[in-house]
Amino acid sequence: MNDKTGIHPTLQSIPFLLDLSPAQMKKLEDISGLRYLGSGEILYQEGDNDNLIFIVSEGCLSVEILVPGHGQVCIYYAEPLDIIGWDRLTPVARQRISSITAVKNSNLIYFDATALSELCREDTNLGYIFMQRLTNVITSRMLSMRIKLLDLIVEK
Repeated sequence: MNDKTGIHPTLQSIPFLLDLSPAQMKKLEDISGLRYLGSGEILYQEGDNDNLIFIVSEGCLSVEILVPGHGQVCIYYAEPLDIIGWDRLTPVARQRISSITAVKNSNLIYFDATALSELCREDTNLGYIFMQRLTNVITSRMLSMRIKLLDLIVEK
């Protein structure tokens, strides 16, 4: 279910957005909405092609990749304030690089990735805040994936 009702207070509850001006928050509101996922519901699958980036507001989601010989492997559990779908903000990603499934009922904030990229280019202060947070998320995921891959090597 997609909805824009209540987006303002939800965006205002995200700590890394608190430094934004009311005008900047309004711009984010204009390109965002809310999405609910029930437990077990798939948000998207590896290889899908859509144009949304998400922030987890409530709940827990499994971030999985297909590993040959091992099947779908959970590399990370996204929890409140985590960003998922960040691959849509990279210029080379043409399709999803992971699959996302709700582990429990979850509420998400979504942004149109093309509009968000443009907004970040136009407003460098907003872009810096968003990209700084995004860099932390990517680094965290890389560390998590490294640990998971080491576990897979040890299992052999």
